Amino acid sequence: MLIDDEIYMRRCIQLAQNGQKNAQPNPMVGAVIVHNGNIIGEGYHVRCGEGHAEVNACASVKKEDEHLLKESTIYVSLEPCSHYGKTPPCADLLIRKGFKRCVIGCQDPFAQVQGRGIQKLKDAGIEVTVGVLEEECKALNKRFMTYHGKHRPFVTLKWAQSADGYIDGHISNPYTQMLCHKRRSEHQAILVGRRTFEVDNPSLTVRQWVGKSPQRYVVASNDFVCPEGWNVIPSAEVSDILAHLYHQQVQTLLVEGGAQLLQSFIDSGLWDECYVETGTQPIQGSVLAPSLRGKAYLTDTPITSFGNKLEKYLPLQI
Repeated sequence: MLIDDEIYMRRCIQLAQNGQKNAQPNPMVGAVIVHNGNIIGEGYHVRCGEGHAEVNACASVKKEDEHLLKESTIYVSLEPCSHYGKTPPCADLLIRKGFKRCVIGCQDPFAQVQGRGIQKLKDAGIEVTVGVLEEECKALNKRFMTYHGKHRPFVTLKWAQSADGYIDGHISNPYTQMLCHKRRSEHQAILVGRRTFEVDNPSLTVRQWVGKSPQRYVVASNDFVCPEGWNVIPSAEVSDILAHLYHQQVQTLLVEGGAQLLQSFIDSGLWDECYVETGTQPIQGSVLAPSLRGKAYLTDTPITSFGNKLEKYLPLQI
């Protein structure tokens, strides 16, 4: 691997992030075309159903520079697709353009790709390098990777608690409420338990951020009358809940309550991120907040905003 490979792959990652909102449920992907140390084209996957990063990068090359493609290297943060979906295979495009070399950040875990794009390029005589900034490229699409690699949605847990460790839905301030709505906009589905639904009557929509509201799910028994705009998941084990959502093609799930439902996800180990907001005052409440003790570690630097503390946790890998 060359040092320059890392430089251009970082540019791919930077470009890919521009597709964060509109590319999903497809992965974010960036592509850069380099000839003799000069970038002559670049692009990213803008919107699901439209051209992939490789297509947009090739389209950005000036007409007078198109003959240079046969002497160029294309960098892509994710393996080029090899199948017909909503768009033709990108691997076929790279072969048709005659690229000399292709540098790939990481392999695509999607069952219809999964190394087939790489092999197709090699079979066509293109020099292929795989694994440049691999961990960074995987992290870029951690939700996509989890869905296709573990066959379940990427799960985010979130709650607010008092200083003495009780669930408190009233401590959030305008800033943390905005962050909550931003997080909702980044997930396809949102889940609460029946008690939280009946006691709080939550809307769970995106109102203080720009974005689409997630599909709303409540865990309840079969006799529960589902209101319009909501979906019921029968009371079940966490693994069954995730299997149900996986078959509904839900890639990302945000669990907002209640405490018992959140704790069941923690105890099962079937979660990926957790955000906890802690207020400054004790309330001696009636419902203890979920416990992460021995099951998670704190990541990033705790954020203090308007007096409240925001912390992000990741699960311990046991």
